[in-house]
Amino acid sequence: MNSQNGFLLSFIKYGENDAVLHCFTEEEGFQSYFLKGIYSKKNKKKALLQPLSQLSFSINPARGNGIPSVSKFELVKNNDIYTDIKVNTVIFFISDFLSHILKHENKNIPIYFSIDHLINELTNKNYQAHLLFLLAFLKIQGVAPLLSDGHFLDPETGTFSLVISHQLFSEEISTLWKEALCAEDFYATKIHPTLRKDFLDSLLVYYHYHITDFKTPPSLEIIQQIFE
Repeated sequence: MNSQNGFLLSFIKYGENDAVLHCFTEEEGFQSYFLKGIYSKKNKKKALLQPLSQLSFSINPARGNGIPSVSKFELVKNNDIYTDIKVNTVIFFISDFLSHILKHENKNIPIYFSIDHLINELTNKNYQAHLLFLLAFLKIQGVAPLLSDGHFLDPETGTFSLVISHQLFSEEISTLWKEALCAEDFYATKIHPTLRKDFLDSLLVYYHYHITDFKTPPSLEIIQQIFE
Protein backbone atom coordinates (compact mmCIF):
# COMPACT_ATOMS: atom_id res chain seq x y z
CA MET A 1 0.00 0.00 0.00
CA ASN A 2 1.23 3.50 -0.76
CA SER A 3 -0.07 7.03 -0.38
CA GLN A 4 -0.68 9.52 -3.16
CA ASN A 5 -1.86 13.12 -3.27
CA GLY A 6 -3.72 14.02 -6.42
CA PHE A 7 -6.29 16.24 -8.08
CA LEU A 8 -9.47 14.47 -9.15
CA LEU A 9 -10.00 15.19 -12.85
CA SER A 10 -13.03 12.99 -13.55
CA PHE A 11 -14.84 9.91 -12.29
CA ILE A 12 -17.20 7.31 -13.71
CA LYS A 13 -19.76 5.29 -11.79
CA TYR A 14 -19.06 1.57 -12.11
CA GLY A 15 -21.92 -0.79 -11.33
CA GLU A 16 -24.26 0.13 -8.49
CA ASN A 17 -21.87 1.38 -5.81
CA ASP A 18 -18.36 1.67 -7.22
CA ALA A 19 -16.43 4.24 -9.27
CA VAL A 20 -13.31 4.65 -11.38
CA LEU A 21 -11.38 7.84 -10.61
CA HIS A 22 -9.05 9.62 -13.02
CA CYS A 23 -6.52 11.75 -11.15
CA PHE A 24 -3.34 13.72 -11.67
CA THR A 25 -1.03 12.80 -8.83
CA GLU A 26 2.02 14.56 -7.48
CA GLU A 27 4.33 11.53 -7.67
CA GLU A 28 3.07 9.47 -10.61
CA GLY A 29 1.22 11.85 -12.93
CA PHE A 30 -2.05 10.68 -14.48
CA GLN A 31 -3.51 7.63 -12.71
CA SER A 32 -6.79 5.72 -12.67
CA TYR A 33 -8.05 4.15 -9.44
CA PHE A 34 -10.92 1.83 -8.54
CA LEU A 35 -13.00 3.03 -5.60
CA LYS A 36 -15.31 0.43 -4.06
CA GLY A 37 -18.59 1.25 -2.34
CA ILE A 38 -18.49 5.02 -2.74
CA TYR A 39 -22.15 5.15 -3.91
CA SER A 40 -23.54 2.96 -1.14
CA LYS A 41 -26.21 4.71 0.95
CA LYS A 42 -24.10 4.81 4.10
CA ASN A 43 -21.01 6.28 2.43
CA LYS A 44 -20.88 10.03 3.07
CA LYS A 45 -17.58 10.53 1.27
CA LYS A 46 -19.15 10.71 -2.18
CA ALA A 47 -19.61 14.43 -1.48
CA LEU A 48 -15.80 14.73 -1.74
CA LEU A 49 -15.87 13.63 -5.37
CA GLN A 50 -15.73 17.08 -6.91
CA PRO A 51 -13.70 18.01 -10.01
CA LEU A 52 -10.22 19.26 -9.04
CA SER A 53 -10.64 18.25 -5.39
CA GLN A 54 -7.18 17.65 -3.95
CA LEU A 55 -7.31 14.26 -2.27
CA SER A 56 -4.94 12.03 -0.34
CA PHE A 57 -5.31 8.37 -1.33
CA SER A 58 -4.17 5.11 0.25
CA ILE A 59 -3.60 2.84 -2.75
CA ASN A 60 -3.54 -0.95 -3.02
CA PRO A 61 -1.50 -2.29 -5.98
CA ALA A 62 -3.30 -3.59 -9.05
CA ARG A 63 -4.04 -7.29 -9.34
CA GLY A 64 -3.47 -8.94 -12.69
CA ASN A 65 -4.65 -6.67 -15.47
CA GLY A 66 -6.75 -4.50 -13.16
CA ILE A 67 -6.10 -0.99 -11.89
CA PRO A 68 -4.95 0.04 -8.40
CA SER A 69 -7.72 0.38 -5.82
CA VAL A 70 -8.32 3.00 -3.17
CA SER A 71 -8.59 1.68 0.38
CA LYS A 72 -9.32 5.12 1.85
CA PHE A 73 -9.08 8.78 0.90
CA GLU A 74 -9.30 12.19 2.55
CA LEU A 75 -9.62 15.79 1.43
CA VAL A 76 -6.24 17.55 1.49
CA LYS A 77 -7.59 21.08 1.49
CA ASN A 78 -11.14 22.16 2.28
CA ASN A 79 -12.61 25.20 0.50
CA ASP A 80 -15.97 26.58 -0.57
CA ILE A 81 -15.24 27.22 -4.24
CA TYR A 82 -18.04 24.92 -5.43
CA THR A 83 -20.75 27.23 -4.05
CA ASP A 84 -19.88 30.03 -6.50
CA ILE A 85 -21.52 29.31 -9.88
CA LYS A 86 -18.85 31.14 -11.89
CA VAL A 87 -15.99 29.41 -10.10
CA ASN A 88 -17.82 26.08 -10.38
CA THR A 89 -18.13 26.58 -14.14
CA VAL A 90 -14.41 27.33 -14.42
CA ILE A 91 -13.62 24.21 -12.37
CA PHE A 92 -15.66 21.98 -14.68
CA PHE A 93 -14.09 23.55 -17.77
CA ILE A 94 -10.52 23.10 -16.52
CA SER A 95 -11.14 19.55 -15.26
CA ASP A 96 -12.65 18.78 -18.68
CA PHE A 97 -9.57 20.24 -20.35
CA LEU A 98 -7.07 18.44 -18.08
CA SER A 99 -8.86 15.07 -18.29
CA HIS A 100 -8.05 14.99 -21.99
CA ILE A 101 -4.70 16.71 -22.13
CA LEU A 102 -3.04 14.94 -19.18
CA LYS A 103 -4.14 11.36 -19.81
CA HIS A 104 -0.65 10.35 -21.01
CA GLU A 105 1.31 12.68 -18.71
CA ASN A 106 3.81 11.20 -16.27
CA LYS A 107 5.05 12.90 -13.11
CA ASN A 108 5.20 16.64 -13.73
CA ILE A 109 5.62 18.75 -10.60
CA PRO A 110 5.25 22.13 -12.38
CA ILE A 111 1.85 21.08 -13.76
CA TYR A 112 0.76 19.70 -10.39
CA PHE A 113 1.56 22.92 -8.57
CA SER A 114 0.10 25.05 -11.37
CA ILE A 115 -3.26 23.34 -10.69
CA ASP A 116 -2.87 24.16 -7.00
CA HIS A 117 -2.07 27.78 -7.90
CA LEU A 118 -5.21 27.93 -10.05
CA ILE A 119 -7.37 26.67 -7.18
CA ASN A 120 -5.92 29.39 -4.93
CA GLU A 121 -6.77 32.03 -7.53
CA LEU A 122 -10.33 30.72 -7.83
CA THR A 123 -10.66 30.70 -4.04
CA ASN A 124 -9.94 34.44 -4.25
CA LYS A 125 -12.63 34.77 -6.95
CA ASN A 126 -10.27 35.48 -9.83
CA TYR A 127 -12.81 34.79 -12.57
CA GLN A 128 -10.27 35.09 -15.38
CA ALA A 129 -7.87 32.58 -13.82
CA HIS A 130 -8.73 29.79 -16.29
CA LEU A 131 -7.54 31.93 -19.20
CA LEU A 132 -4.16 32.57 -17.64
CA PHE A 133 -3.87 28.97 -16.48
CA LEU A 134 -4.17 27.83 -20.11
CA LEU A 135 -1.35 30.19 -21.02
CA ALA A 136 0.78 29.08 -18.06
CA PHE A 137 0.27 25.46 -19.15
CA LEU A 138 1.70 26.26 -22.60
CA LYS A 139 4.77 27.75 -20.96
CA ILE A 140 5.27 24.69 -18.75
CA GLN A 141 5.03 22.45 -21.81
CA GLY A 142 7.60 24.54 -23.66
CA VAL A 143 5.35 25.61 -26.53
CA ALA A 144 4.47 29.17 -25.49
CA PRO A 145 5.07 31.91 -28.09
CA LEU A 146 8.53 33.42 -28.47
CA LEU A 147 8.63 37.12 -27.64
CA SER A 148 9.73 39.64 -30.26
CA ASP A 149 8.93 43.19 -31.40
CA GLY A 150 6.02 42.20 -33.67
CA HIS A 151 2.49 43.38 -32.87
CA PHE A 152 0.59 40.29 -34.09
CA LEU A 153 0.92 36.75 -32.77
CA ASP A 154 1.09 34.09 -35.48
CA PRO A 155 -0.52 31.04 -33.80
CA GLU A 156 0.97 28.56 -36.25
CA THR A 157 4.61 29.58 -35.81
CA GLY A 158 4.32 30.79 -32.22
CA THR A 159 6.06 34.07 -33.05
CA PHE A 160 5.06 37.73 -33.17
CA SER A 161 5.11 39.35 -36.61
CA LEU A 162 4.53 42.76 -38.18
CA VAL A 163 1.38 41.68 -40.06
CA ILE A 164 -1.75 39.88 -38.91
CA SER A 165 -1.88 36.20 -39.86
CA HIS A 166 -5.10 35.06 -38.15
CA GLN A 167 -8.33 36.98 -37.62
CA LEU A 168 -8.54 36.10 -33.91
CA PHE A 169 -5.05 37.43 -33.22
CA SER A 170 -5.70 41.15 -33.52
CA GLU A 171 -3.20 43.63 -32.11
CA GLU A 172 -5.33 43.93 -28.95
CA ILE A 173 -5.46 40.15 -28.33
CA SER A 174 -1.81 39.70 -29.29
CA THR A 175 -0.84 42.43 -26.81
CA LEU A 176 -2.65 40.53 -24.04
CA TRP A 177 -0.64 37.42 -24.86
CA LYS A 178 2.59 39.42 -24.72
CA GLU A 179 1.68 41.17 -21.45
CA ALA A 180 0.87 37.86 -19.76
CA LEU A 181 4.02 36.16 -21.06
CA CYS A 182 6.16 39.04 -19.77
CA ALA A 183 4.48 39.23 -16.36
CA GLU A 184 6.22 37.83 -13.29
CA ASP A 185 2.83 36.53 -12.19
CA PHE A 186 0.52 35.35 -15.00
CA TYR A 187 -2.52 35.88 -12.81
CA ALA A 188 -1.79 39.59 -12.28
CA THR A 189 -2.61 40.24 -15.95
CA LYS A 190 -5.88 42.12 -16.35
CA ILE A 191 -8.17 40.98 -19.16
CA HIS A 192 -11.19 43.20 -19.79
CA PRO A 193 -14.46 41.22 -19.67
CA THR A 194 -15.25 42.22 -23.27
CA LEU A 195 -12.04 40.55 -24.44
CA ARG A 196 -12.26 37.29 -22.49
CA LYS A 197 -14.21 35.33 -25.09
CA ASP A 198 -11.86 36.32 -27.93
CA PHE A 199 -8.83 35.65 -25.75
CA LEU A 200 -10.13 32.17 -24.86
CA ASP A 201 -10.87 31.46 -28.53
CA SER A 202 -7.34 32.52 -29.44
CA LEU A 203 -5.91 30.18 -26.78
CA LEU A 204 -7.85 27.23 -28.16
CA VAL A 205 -6.65 27.99 -31.70
CA TYR A 206 -3.08 28.05 -30.43
CA TYR A 207 -3.60 24.72 -28.63
CA HIS A 208 -4.85 23.11 -31.84
CA TYR A 209 -1.60 24.11 -33.54
CA HIS A 210 0.82 23.12 -30.77
CA ILE A 211 -0.70 20.33 -28.64
CA THR A 212 -0.95 16.95 -30.36
CA ASP A 213 -4.53 15.61 -30.76
CA PHE A 214 -5.97 18.55 -28.83
CA LYS A 215 -9.77 18.62 -28.67
CA THR A 216 -11.89 21.57 -27.60
CA PRO A 217 -13.42 20.80 -24.16
CA PRO A 218 -17.16 19.97 -24.45
CA SER A 219 -17.89 22.45 -21.63
CA LEU A 220 -16.62 25.42 -23.68
CA GLU A 221 -20.14 26.54 -24.59
CA ILE A 222 -21.23 26.56 -20.94
CA ILE A 223 -18.31 28.70 -19.76
CA GLN A 224 -18.89 31.16 -22.58
CA GLN A 225 -22.56 31.51 -21.66
CA ILE A 226 -21.80 32.04 -17.96
CA PHE A 227 -19.35 34.86 -18.66
CA GLU A 228 -21.37 36.67 -21.33
